[in-house]
Amino acid sequence: MLYTSEALQQLIEEFAQLPGIGRKSAQRLALYILKQPREEVVKMARALVGAKDRIRYCSSCYNITEQDPCVVCSSPKRDRNMICVVEEPNDVLALEKTNEFRGLYHVLGGSLSPLDGIGPEELKVRELLGRINSEVAEVILAMNPNVEGEATTIYLTRLLKPLGVKVSRIARGIPVGGDLEFADEATLTRALEGRITL
Repeated sequence: MLYTSEALQQLIEEFAQLPGIGRKSAQRLALYILKQPREEVVKMARALVGAKDRIRYCSSCYNITEQDPCVVCSSPKRDRNMICVVEEPNDVLALEKTNEFRGLYHVLGGSLSPLDGIGPEELKVRELLGRINSEVAEVILAMNPNVEGEATTIYLTRLLKPLGVKVSRIARGIPVGGDLEFADEATLTRALEGRITL
């Protein structure tokens, strides 16, 4: 028996489809929306529809953008000798926050995961290989430190090395502020492998 309105249930169902949002969180969000003034809800709805209508993928790097090519690809200040390969657009956002990387990006759209039916054909691998030319000196692989990211790194390295381009990966290890005693064996191993000379 339904004790609330059908409209509320539908709103909860929609929120529950978002990643990382469980049923309880979806219910809290729906009830929060109901408490807001109508103008605020309309503003949020317009922002959602506006983002969906205006944002697309860059035809060069496959990052999200409102212009094509994106701001990074069209900037004359970017170093075209380096391409940093990431899994998703949020990885580009994270790297750009550091203000350290001045090269170009390539967003794969995920990582290899045969169990989930994601192979090279479902990712922007062919497009990455098409971007490798005499101008590109280095490809930096910045995959997530998990099984899928590692498999993607190995696969891409095998494809890129024969093209005569330097292939590197981002360093991994103990985070700043982390304690050695709480790090797992794989993290400690990577930290030792990626050590730097002082």
